[in-house]
Amino acid sequence: MSNSDEIRYCQRCSYVFLKFVLFSYAIVWWLIGGFILAIGIYAEVERQRYKTMQGMFLAPAIILILLGIIMFIVSFIGVLASLRDNLTLLKVFMYTLTVCLLLELLGGIVALAFRNQTVDLVNKNIRRGIVNYYDDLDFKNIMDFVQKKFKCCGGQEYKDWSVNMYHNCSAPGPLACGVPYTCCIITKPNEVANTFCGYKVLEKERLDLIDIIHIRGCTDAFFIWLMDNYKIMAGLLLGILLPQFFGVIVTWLYVTRVEDAINEYGHSMDGLLDTNTQTRVAKRHGRMSKWFKCMPDID
Repeated sequence: MSNSDEIRYCQRCSYVFLKFVLFSYAIVWWLIGGFILAIGIYAEVERQRYKTMQGMFLAPAIILILLGIIMFIVSFIGVLASLRDNLTLLKVFMYTLTVCLLLELLGGIVALAFRNQTVDLVNKNIRRGIVNYYDDLDFKNIMDFVQKKFKCCGGQEYKDWSVNMYHNCSAPGPLACGVPYTCCIITKPNEVANTFCGYKVLEKERLDLIDIIHIRGCTDAFFIWLMDNYKIMAGLLLGILLPQFFGVIVTWLYVTRVEDAINEYGHSMDGLLDTNTQTRVAKRHGRMSKWFKCMPDID
């Protein structure tokens, strides 16, 4: 076997390997995207059944639906492109992954660079959610979880609850001038909290409430938790960014292999787009090439 034959054989091995890796990568994310989309649709149907708030700024169902649609469409492009060796679709898939990766990095940099503005925006949205706390089940569940998990109350501070029509000091009823029980301090494990433990706390001074409710706002509590658990967050960020970076690299390498195959055979390998496919002389295929219709012909 000549040196040129050895080089061509190595190129074909790389082609098969990259094709299998890219197809597996795309099909896995395609299935994950479809699963997330299905969960989002189900959650949105349930949200509409209970007539929750129309605002979508913190609706998990809407976030899941949008994320699922993007993942499903982009991954399907990758599946089709890897099957058919369509250079246009391959480049669309690669550039889309690249743009998403850059936008995520840019968003993180902007959020850190303008931290104060980011915190103000988060606090503003939390106050908007507090206004409709008892009408939006999604936000209520999220806020209750955050207040219990991070031992906090409200967005910027516990007095944010005064914007709620039931907790405002001018409102009638037992909730007036109070906060939800999830703000209350629990001293014993698995202790059942008194649902009226936050009664009239908005009328009291901050220092008088240290042993009654968590006076720290949830925004500050969350950022403190991030700094205390930076290793976990670093691992989470890598888990989000590395798969996308891996997809970009594999797609780029595969595009070069497809271009090499086109230069070698003199035509596109996509049978869907090549009108002369049926007129080509049939050649013997290896076992791996039978898995896909667009594998290169092997002499």
